[in-house]
Parts: sequence; C-alpha cells; structure tokens
Amino acid sequence: MGIRRPALSTAVAAALIGSLGVPLVAGTASAKDGAATVREDFDGDGYQDVAVSAPRAKVGGHEWAGYVTISYGSAHGLDPARTTVITQDTAGVPGASGDNQVFGYAMVSRDLDGDGLTDLALVARDHREENNANGSVIVLWGRTTGITGQGAVRIPAPVNAQVGDDLTAGDYDGDGHVDLFMRNGDEYDDHNVLYGPFSRAGAPAREQVVKVYSTDNFINTTATGDFNGDGIEDLATFYVYENHAEGGKLWLGTKTGLSTSPKALNSAAGAAVADFDQDGYADLATRIFVNGDTEGTEEDSGTVKIYYGSASGPSQTRTQTITQNTAGVPGVSEKGDQFGGRLSAGDANKDGYPDLAVGVPGEAIGSKKKAGAVVLLKGGKNGLGGTGAQAFHQDTEGVPGVAESGDVFGASLRLLDVTGDGRADLTAGAPGENLGSIVNGGAVWMLRGATAGLTAKNSVAENPQDIGAPATKALFGENLSDDNGAGVVIP
Repeated sequence: MGIRRPALSTAVAAALIGSLGVPLVAGTASAKDGAATVREDFDGDGYQDVAVSAPRAKVGGHEWAGYVTISYGSAHGLDPARTTVITQDTAGVPGASGDNQVFGYAMVSRDLDGDGLTDLALVARDHREENNANGSVIVLWGRTTGITGQGAVRIPAPVNAQVGDDLTAGDYDGDGHVDLFMRNGDEYDDHNVLYGPFSRAGAPAREQVVKVYSTDNFINTTATGDFNGDGIEDLATFYVYENHAEGGKLWLGTKTGLSTSPKALNSAAGAAVADFDQDGYADLATRIFVNGDTEGTEEDSGTVKIYYGSASGPSQTRTQTITQNTAGVPGVSEKGDQFGGRLSAGDANKDGYPDLAVGVPGEAIGSKKKAGAVVLLKGGKNGLGGTGAQAFHQDTEGVPGVAESGDVFGASLRLLDVTGDGRADLTAGAPGENLGSIVNGGAVWMLRGATAGLTAKNSVAENPQDIGAPATKALFGENLSDDNGAGVVIP
C-alpha cells in the first residue's frame, strides 16, 4: 500500500461520536468568495483531488485500524488507476496500524508549509509512547509526483496531551498562511491554534491557547469563514452536552490571531460555509437540532438553516430555513430522511454563486429504506433557494450502481472541481454500500458540474475492490477530507 498506480495517458459521526467518544468537525471550505479559495490539489497539476477515508477498516489484522486514499483529479474525473492507498504501515508514515486507531477519521486538506501544494493533515487515535500522548495529527506532504508517506510527520504534542480533537483549518490572522485549530494539550478547557507556515518537521510558526469551553460540554462541529467581511477568516465552534445542544461561539479572526472574546451563535449539528449571495460576507449553512435535542437525529426528517453574513458576523435576523417541503426542493420531509446530514458548498454551474450540496442519507428510494440521496440547492443574488434544486441517488439514470436499503448515499459530500472545467463536481460517499457478498464495503461517486447544476452523465464510482484496498466492513467513503461533519448512523 502507498504505491501510486500509473497515470493514464490522458489527463484523467454521530456514528463515530457514539463509537469513539470523540467529536468530528465540519468542513472548512470557506472564505467570502465561496469555497473557491480552498484548493485540494496534492500534486499541483491544476485539478482538485479527493481524499477518502475508511477509518473503520481492518488493516494488517487490526480492527478499526483505518486507511485513506488519494484520488487524483483529471479531465476524466476520478479513476482507480490514479488512486493511492495509505495506511500507518505505509513507508514513512509515523506509527503503525493498530486496533481502534481509526487512521483518517478526520482530515483537512490545505497548504500547510506554503510551497503551493496541498497537504493532508489527518487524525489517528494511536498512543505515542515517547511523550505519553493520545492521538496524532499526521501530515502527508503534497508532492508533484503525488502524496506518499515520504517525509510524513506528526505535529509535535506536549507530554500527556490529547491530540487532534476538532481539527479545523483556516487563516485566522490573515497573513496568508494556513493555521490549524485543534486540541493539543492535557487541559480539557484548552484548544490550540497552530499558526502557519509549518516546518517540514510539523512545527508551527507560533501557538495560541484558546479556552473554548465555559461549561461541561464538548464541541460537536466547527466551521471556518470570513463571516464579517474583514478579509480574515473566523472560527465558529458549536457545543452539545448529553442529549441537548449548547449553542455556539464565534471567534473573530484578527491580525494577531483569534479573538478570545467570542460572540454567541445558535447551535448546529453540522455546517458548511460560502458566500451564497456574493455580498462579500461568508454565510453559514447549518443542520439544526430539532428542539435542541441531540438524540435521535437519525430519525429526524432534517432541516437546513442559513445564517447570512454581515459586518457583525452571521446574522440572527437574516436567516433562511429549507426542508424537503420547501417549494422547488425535490422530495417530501419524512421521518429519518436526515436532510442536511452532510453539507458542502461549491459553484457547480459556474454562475459565480456557490451552491449547497445537501446529503439526505436516510432517504428511502421507493421501498429501499435509507438508500440515500443528495439534493443540490442553487445559490443566487438572494441566497439559497428551492428554485432549480436537483436530487440524485443510485437509481438516477446515469449514476452507476443500484440503490439498496442501507447504502446511505450522501453520508459524505464534497463539491470540488475535479475535472478542471471551472465547475464544482460532486463527490458523494455511500459507506453502507455492499460489494457483492461484502457488507458495508462502501463506495464513492463523482457527478460532474454542469450548466444546470449537476449531471449524472459520465458519472463514475470507485470502491475498495477497484483500488486493491481492504473492503470487508471498511465503510469506505464514511469521510472525505474537509467534510468532517456530524456523520450518520450506518445501518
């Protein structure tokens, strides 16, 4: 594993929260121009690439060891022949595969060292004997020949630290270098902002400690964006405790780093960020907790609420609520649909306004329960709306495969321009997909951006068997880089 296959001749939670006891974080595609500034191009060829994880996969005889794959973009979209598989046993990667290490359970893709190539930072739950730290954030460096384990490093951690919780990326001091927010110490209240650029040893240029908690709660999701339009990205953190939501906090970015006097936000079960109306302020799209209850989200029909940006941050008065009962949105709100189970922003139709991909992983397709679907909401001068919305699933003509109960298509999402035509393409995961007799092997699909938004024409799929990766109960596609959302329960 870790060997990149030859290129073609033409350029071609809630589940994990419950299982691991640690939260995932929301995607960090952000900035006021609507996700276009975040490049995920690991080899620098101009096509955006897709990192996929199978954090529960059995590797080398170890249960829930996990692996990640890098699929390189091209004019032909994703292709198994241009996909790299990396585990903790790959040469150069720190540590070794082990039980319950869930390598890649959270990932962010940004240029951490400032060399122009995107790097992949990912979390593993290993134990570090040298300093008695629990967990690692491992950086795989971008290379023009493609990512391997060569030179990979752990970000340094203090003695007895808990490392990697709530991993989020952004430029919180506006200096043009990417910073990482995460837990990286032994004090429960404290998280660290590691300011870039990072050295090839994984060391940040400087650090800031932020006391993120005010009560006995924990962060369930985060989001990054320039919500007040000052040119510096801000950080939103959201909280839950036991069975109820605990609101959120907005930490404004400044020239010296994150402000330590946060503003209050409403709760969110998951989030995505873009300037959907192109007014110069990043907007916050969230999935809400019904009645503030965090239990039973898998039975919720799902509601997406958008807080539009303003000079003071996400507005509490200019908001919008969208469900499957909203005019123009395909489908009908039904128990267990989980509309908004994952969210991702990008401009699919190249009209200059970012769109919002909404995962509906619990959607029934005919009699097939929890087969899953994705809805695309179009952005415009008035923001998001149901007009022109589209829905896709495995029974959509042109989409490879067949919808089956428990596939949870749309359980992970990313809108990225993989084909290099200026339109964001949809990568969607169905971690519950069965591969013949292999249960929950998982797979991902890519649907192309088009004038109308998205199209199933020339869509492609990829699964672990296609790339020679472990497949048995791998739940491949459970997470995509920068899509570390709240997750869904896999049947």
